[in-house]
Amino acid sequence: RYTPSDAPAEAAPAPQKLPVVRGELAGVVSGAGSNGRSAVLPHTPPQSVAAAPSVRLLARKLGVELDADRDAFTPSAYCVDAGRGLVEASYVFIDNATGLPTNNYPELLIRYGANEWWEWRFGVNYGIGSQGNIVTSVEVGEGTLDGSTLYESSILYGFKLATSHQNGLLPDICFIMEASTPTYGDVFGTVPVATIVAGWDLGDDWRFDGALRYAYTEGAVKWYSRWSPSVVLRAPVTERFEVHAEWFGSYTQGRIHDTQQPFFSPGTHYSITRNVEIGLRVGWGLAAEAAPFFSDAGIAIQY
Repeated sequence: RYTPSDAPAEAAPAPQKLPVVRGELAGVVSGAGSNGRSAVLPHTPPQSVAAAPSVRLLARKLGVELDADRDAFTPSAYCVDAGRGLVEASYVFIDNATGLPTNNYPELLIRYGANEWWEWRFGVNYGIGSQGNIVTSVEVGEGTLDGSTLYESSILYGFKLATSHQNGLLPDICFIMEASTPTYGDVFGTVPVATIVAGWDLGDDWRFDGALRYAYTEGAVKWYSRWSPSVVLRAPVTERFEVHAEWFGSYTQGRIHDTQQPFFSPGTHYSITRNVEIGLRVGWGLAAEAAPFFSDAGIAIQY
């Protein structure tokens, strides 16, 4: 007599091995972030997993990756999440090729996300030195070339617009439009600054970003253009620790004495908590007119 219980049991399919997500990132819920990408839980059924979640992607979902613009000369290609704010500040020291060194602080930048593709920006800075500041994203001018001391303060205001998210070869792209108005110094003309940023997530959680910044700056005699291209390669070491290597430059056009100042700059940042990040970048000039050395130590706080 045959009964269903006599039938040989069908072997259960072997479970598909999923990537292990270590640490606090394992608690990230499934969903799309403001950058348009999705994160998945480690226990998501195999058939719904298209690819292993990256450290950077999960870090953004958790809030550990703040995508601060002051992390490098090249700004982040992402806007601040809607309804959130990000306060960034730093101290910059520049050992100028001639004249006195430059000291800039607080390099304050306040970013607020209006929605997933638009953020408002407001900044304040004060500079002491003979050469202005051309190694960060705050426009403070290029200063004098005769070694005399320059005191300068300014306010910055503008917006960032995310125009696309990465899709194959199409990169993450954003556009930044700002104006910098001096409140104290030798010149008082408002400087318009336009920046376009594009970036790609690469394999092994690496990321490549590039930017081009244009500023129409008031000089001692006349206005002139300054072009600032940059590229940066970023690599996360852990969920909280990231390093990068960057090249950027400042090239004037229409100045009485045009300058060419390229730099090489490595850096790092570390997320202390989900909402607090500290960073350090240093750099060396690659031409006679560029500052031999600079350092930039900063902090970013999300609220």
